[in-house]
Amino acid sequence: MTWSVEYPRVLPARRPPGHEPRAPRWTLVLDAPTSLLTADYLAIQLPARGGPDEDRFLELARASAAGPGSTELLVATGPEGTVELVHLAYFTDPTAHERWLHDAPLPGWFSRLDPADVGFGAWHEVLQCHPDRFETIYSDPRWEFGFGGCAGTAREPMTTNGYFGAARDRFPVSAIDPLEPVGKQVRRDDVASRGRRLRVESGHDMAVIRSGQFWEPAEGEQLVDYEHNLQSKLLTGMAHLRDNPADTGTLSLRILTSLDPASLAPRRETSVLGHFHSLGELEEWAASHHTHLAIYEHAIEAKRHWGDARSVVTWHEVVVLPRTARSEYVNCVPTTGLLPWAPTLLTVE
Repeated sequence: MTWSVEYPRVLPARRPPGHEPRAPRWTLVLDAPTSLLTADYLAIQLPARGGPDEDRFLELARASAAGPGSTELLVATGPEGTVELVHLAYFTDPTAHERWLHDAPLPGWFSRLDPADVGFGAWHEVLQCHPDRFETIYSDPRWEFGFGGCAGTAREPMTTNGYFGAARDRFPVSAIDPLEPVGKQVRRDDVASRGRRLRVESGHDMAVIRSGQFWEPAEGEQLVDYEHNLQSKLLTGMAHLRDNPADTGTLSLRILTSLDPASLAPRRETSVLGHFHSLGELEEWAASHHTHLAIYEHAIEAKRHWGDARSVVTWHEVVVLPRTARSEYVNCVPTTGLLPWAPTLLTVE
């Protein structure tokens, strides 16, 4: 028994008549109704790895395990050569998330940071939306990624895939809402963020994607194919998005490496967290730019070649957020996350 959101379709679907996907794909389903899904990213921004500030962050992260449906520890190269350790917590119960914010040591530490008295930066980006503004895709249903690590979720086969516009069709709300932002966000080069706590209110209908790559099971020819072929195509595509924000609508893009929570060793697992001005701009890159077409065709060919023996797994989850999305930055580099693009920037005293 699964629960889903459905609306009578008012806007036309993008699916071509008679479409049959070239490769099987799966999507996340929920066992029970929920009002909000939450992905809570809380990070420390350090000059380099190691040291007492990192140790304290990790201690607090481990002490905050109770409450989330699932947690991950990630690392990214931040702006201006910084290192960002990221604690990611997923919730399918919004009340559980509020309790965690109120009671858990890690968010409590963040809320008490004095931006004028710390030698590091920290940020907290919360993605929260109704399930009708959420969609997923998995190349293999046997692994639990993202919200799939939460109890009460499963992966089921689908055929709303394999054509450009499929991701939009997978949003239940796309049946009645064009998901179009009003106006255009403008980059600011004058954000004085050092020594300050700044809160960002995101623009309405901002799209956020977490796109994952998992190749721990890969060996031999498949390992070589990923690390020497597909991975370079992925990095080329991400570089294009990051370096051309005016053309692609890219507001923020991080390449995250998953860490073993006990040993802190990097896993053969990465994900890209990207914020975009609109779903339409993300779709345009996916449908027409050679950097994404190279990724897409390689993935289809690899699945065709290896079939069920394919040991490299790809997946993504996308949310289109209402204006009330909240992000907060403490003593961060000015180009961190959404700071340069914030339509509304509030100083928190």
